[in-house]
Amino acid sequence: MTSDTSTSIADTPSADTLPSLAAGRSGSRAFKNNFATALVWLAFLIALIPLIWILWEVTSKGFHSVASITWWQKDQSGALPIGDTQVRGARHAIVGTVEIGLITALIAIPIAVFTAIYLVEYGRTGSTANRRIARLVSFMVDILSGIPSIVAALFVFAVWVTTLHQRLIPICVSLALTMLMIPVVTRSTEEMLKLVPNELREAAYALGVPKWKTVVRVVLPTSISGIITGALLGLARVLGETAPWLFLTTYFAYLTYNPLAPSGIASLPTLIFGQASYMSGVPISADRVWGAALTLIIIVLAINLLGRLLGRLTRVKS
Repeated sequence: MTSDTSTSIADTPSADTLPSLAAGRSGSRAFKNNFATALVWLAFLIALIPLIWILWEVTSKGFHSVASITWWQKDQSGALPIGDTQVRGARHAIVGTVEIGLITALIAIPIAVFTAIYLVEYGRTGSTANRRIARLVSFMVDILSGIPSIVAALFVFAVWVTTLHQRLIPICVSLALTMLMIPVVTRSTEEMLKLVPNELREAAYALGVPKWKTVVRVVLPTSISGIITGALLGLARVLGETAPWLFLTTYFAYLTYNPLAPSGIASLPTLIFGQASYMSGVPISADRVWGAALTLIIIVLAINLLGRLLGRLTRVKS
């Protein structure tokens, strides 16, 4: 027995007897691994270049406007397109952007969450009719996620003005942005609901808990952190949209809180768009453009950080 074992060990080819294995194949695999790692790092660094360049340009050119307290306290009252010597403020645009964004979230988030609940909790395991409806709804969400923002604005214009014969007001922008926000929140919520283990649902059913109560008491609390994060990311995504603002309302250079005002409402995208035509020859307009761009980045970044913080705080601990 000992002799066989020693023989088998002695017959086992070592790395010295198989130089191709020691230096050939393993060396080739190591080379391929290092080469692929280098390509991944190179692609990562290339992707970072435009991001860093944009952040540097916007921050360096808009910081002195944002750093002024007047920027946050005043609006563009008295501003002249040419010949003005003051940057003035962007309070009206900040208020308008955040207000319309919150109205959009109030409309879009409940629709998106209930749609995701239907797709996951009733569409996957329900009757044949439910599964067919769920496939149709999922297909429509995919289509909705791909439509351009100008098409959403045009649809709202056709319904609001052509069909209902109403005058355009700022809340029409919220209706268009809702169409853009619903698919984002629906898909993120759907993925979070799918992550909830089926054992939790089955345990609740075994105790005689109705399905709707299982969704409310078990499924939603388990995935609430991901749902909040997805909702805030969807809000951050629509805040920078410009087409609905240009198509559905007029730029108002004064502070207003009324989303139904016929005079229109200001926003950071329309402030940038309105001043951009003068920025090549008017330094004050350029300062307003870069300041509004940096302010929009700060708001979107703050919403992203808030979403991640709320997601961490509301995460269900195992």
